[in-house]
Amino acid sequence: MNEIPSSSLIKSYVGNADFYDCFSSDIDSYQDETALELFIELVTRSPAWFNFLMSLRNKIVSSFGMKDLGAIDDVNPQKNLENIKVGDRVGIFTLYKNTQQEVILEDKDKHLNVKVSFHVTPNNSGAKLHATTVVHLNNIFGKYYMFLIKPVHKLIVPTLLHRLRGAKNKGEQTAS
Repeated sequence: MNEIPSSSLIKSYVGNADFYDCFSSDIDSYQDETALELFIELVTRSPAWFNFLMSLRNKIVSSFGMKDLGAIDDVNPQKNLENIKVGDRVGIFTLYKNTQQEVILEDKDKHLNVKVSFHVTPNNSGAKLHATTVVHLNNIFGKYYMFLIKPVHKLIVPTLLHRLRGAKNKGEQTAS
């Protein structure tokens, strides 16, 4: 786990969190993209096996009163990003805060509240992208859910960052 950048807005939510982590990746071919643009590019590159797991998750947890989140890559990469506003749905999350350097997305239900941040820090060789997840549990079912999801989460976030890094460093375009 990496350290959350000191300038990240999500740091203020970590204090009483039940779970948080931060993974980072270097992006050599950073082109001054916003954090939201990088998030959308990242989720459009999600592997098919992850979307299968999300579909399976949605079927299982809906019987326990949790929402069907849809697919992580359920975003339109061609959509005019200026039209995406706080409160809009972006993939499986709702846009909570959006700046050039950081996007915070969230999902809330009666069992847990999740905030994820994608924070980009430009540097001499490109940029570093930090993906931070903060979870507040609301009840015992949220604790059981996190127990089951945590190993998958610790696999998928680095995988997505690695796929984005590889694509950006090879100069590939966003998937459509």
